[in-house]
Amino acid sequence: MSKKPVSRLAAREARVTVRNARFQQWESYLNTRAKRTKSARFLIQGVRPLTLAIEHDWPLEALLYRIDGPPLSSWARGVLDGWQHEKVGVSGELMAELGEKDASPELIAVAKQRHRGLGSLALAGASPLLVVFDRPSSPGNLGTLIRSANAFGADAVIVAGHAADPYDPQCVRASTGSLFAVPVLTVSDADEVLAYRARVRDGGTELRIVGTDEDGDMAIFEHDFTGGTILVIGNETRGMSASWRAACDVTVSIPIGGAASSLGAPSAGAVCLYEIARQRG
Repeated sequence: MSKKPVSRLAAREARVTVRNARFQQWESYLNTRAKRTKSARFLIQGVRPLTLAIEHDWPLEALLYRIDGPPLSSWARGVLDGWQHEKVGVSGELMAELGEKDASPELIAVAKQRHRGLGSLALAGASPLLVVFDRPSSPGNLGTLIRSANAFGADAVIVAGHAADPYDPQCVRASTGSLFAVPVLTVSDADEVLAYRARVRDGGTELRIVGTDEDGDMAIFEHDFTGGTILVIGNETRGMSASWRAACDVTVSIPIGGAASSLGAPSAGAVCLYEIARQRG
């Protein structure tokens, strides 16, 4: 009697169909920063974020794939076929919970965090561009600024002070994969950046610290951004801290009209980054 063919995926991978300890661990990466930090893990979902994480050799630990519902797309099958790490089949219901959406995602990756300080950052070129976000409170805003920094050619994003978690699922989603394409570093305060700038200057590269403020020294288009720049974006509600204001060589404002009193932090960052790219382009 001939044997019924067995699915290659079903034959070689574990499955999770109930809310067991492992599922609860994955779920904790979504909801609890302390659990993410302690385990140094987080989740990646979405076609573009997962594709970019793979392209940029992000350290990935396991791939969860949906085992019921509609057939997996050719993209998802392609990722599974090339996956070199652990694969876990998960029920559609549980995948939907991890995906935080009504529809269950096809794939979710369990990834390792990268905790990088300024000492790991090597700058290339004569006019590097670093973007500092001073104490961002919203993970979504942080992810949006990371996306803009990547889009306009920044060399790195520096998250300063007590801030939102770059590995929060809201940040990962808002960055649309740019989190994996541009270095995202953390510092405790402005002094760390000033010390780094001193080392870079000793190596022959100039870096000017330019803060954004509605009462800036000049309009943004009046400042020359063609040299090495550290652009500082202040907290969403309180702006730059006193220490960052003191660290700035100059502050710039963005002229606006209408009824708005100011731009939100990620919007201001995008405008500044566009102006820098325009001047350099």
